[in-house]
Amino acid sequence: MRLTTPAQVLSVSLFFFATTGPVSPQTVKPHPLVMPLECSQEYCPLLQGLPQTAGMRSGFVRLKPGETVGWHTTGDHEESLIILEGQGKALIEGQQGQPFVAPALVYIPPSTRHNVENTGKETLVYVYVVAPASKKQDGK
Repeated sequence: MRLTTPAQVLSVSLFFFATTGPVSPQTVKPHPLVMPLECSQEYCPLLQGLPQTAGMRSGFVRLKPGETVGWHTTGDHEESLIILEGQGKALIEGQQGQPFVAPALVYIPPSTRHNVENTGKETLVYVYVVAPASKKQDGK
């Protein structure tokens, strides 16, 4: 199957875990790493979860003017978008769109259906980070 749009790639990669056996956050021993944010494509995965991390996933995204990543949810995970270049709008189901201009950070709570749209005249470039949400809400 060939994934051709950022939305297709994002949807598949958000829930893809490359594992070689039974792995859990309790048994994973991630190692520190540094990687360049160089990507000549519309989408490049960065961190892909277990066993590379203890559960965090991330990717590098480029959207042309007028493009969107498509409506999706990260389930019980929370998501941050680190806006590096351009401008756009965070579209949250049932709410008014939230405009942003780089540099910016956009936060998406768990179980929130959302989309990202490039509303500018230049390419929108951002990194998304998806991580399991803590079950503890009060820090206890």
